[in-house]
Amino acid sequence: MTAAYITGFGGADDIRTGPLPRPVPGPDEALVRVEAVAANHVDTFVRSGAFATEVTFPFVVGRDLVGTVETPAGPFAPGDRVWSNSLGHDGRQGSFAQYAAVPVDRLYPLPAGVDPVAAVAVLHTAGTAHLGLFREARVRPGETVLVEGAGGGVGSAVVQLASAAGARVIAVDRAENAEWCRTCGAADVLDRAAPDTPDAVRRLAPDGVDVAWDCSGRHDFETTIPLLARGGRVVLMAGMGARAVLPVGAVYTRDISLHGFAISNASVADLAGAAETINRELATGRLRGRVRAELPLTEAARAHRLLEGREGGEPGPGGPGRIVLIP
Repeated sequence: MTAAYITGFGGADDIRTGPLPRPVPGPDEALVRVEAVAANHVDTFVRSGAFATEVTFPFVVGRDLVGTVETPAGPFAPGDRVWSNSLGHDGRQGSFAQYAAVPVDRLYPLPAGVDPVAAVAVLHTAGTAHLGLFREARVRPGETVLVEGAGGGVGSAVVQLASAAGARVIAVDRAENAEWCRTCGAADVLDRAAPDTPDAVRRLAPDGVDVAWDCSGRHDFETTIPLLARGGRVVLMAGMGARAVLPVGAVYTRDISLHGFAISNASVADLAGAAETINRELATGRLRGRVRAELPLTEAARAHRLLEGREGGEPGPGGPGRIVLIP
């Protein structure tokens, strides 16, 4: 089979595309013929060695896939349309290949009629959004969620899942993403470049916001913490190299908590809970993403360069939409 893989940690240009043996599924794995995969920033961290995890070389990169079951396993029969969003980590080979052996407890049915490209574009981001909103922040109907970087992949999913759960969302992003954020369900959209954005948040939520999620990785706590209500929660999942100043007194005197997490560390049970939400929202059409580019699998290295903003003449990491590859 053809696969995109690395033989050691390094840069995007160290990704090779070529033949590897088709995986032989174990007793608790299904062999899946891959139809679409998505490139994630976390894939670049694993590829470079920045995110320490068990890796066996040659290592197939990638987390997400949508495909069709080839060999029966567990509840899955040949021909079943399925998806996964937790490969390529902790000893598991990745998804960037024509075939993948997927543990059945990390494999979920794809709702009928859902396009594989549309689905794979939201699997990782929506899984992240679900864990942050419901496991970490414990968001409840009627609460107010402030999402910075709301037009990005994770930000869009946070807006969609929070609003679907009955929360009010205040979205902050570039002006060109405003209409997309409204489409995702944001009640209010603010321009992050405007100098009065913090004051605008105060006017919209005079009692403070209940949850603040900065998907941009900037983490300006000196601005954000005063916007929170008592008992407010801050979600951290972006900014590998960020160094922030934390106003400690304002945090503990107002019962504010910080919640850092990575979907890579999620338990099988956590991921299954997220999958239920993802499938429900996919089936209704409420969970949607933007696709920035569709590339053949042979351009896996280019996909990583695009994620890292190193592809000349192309939008950098802040460009809208996901990069999907087709084996």
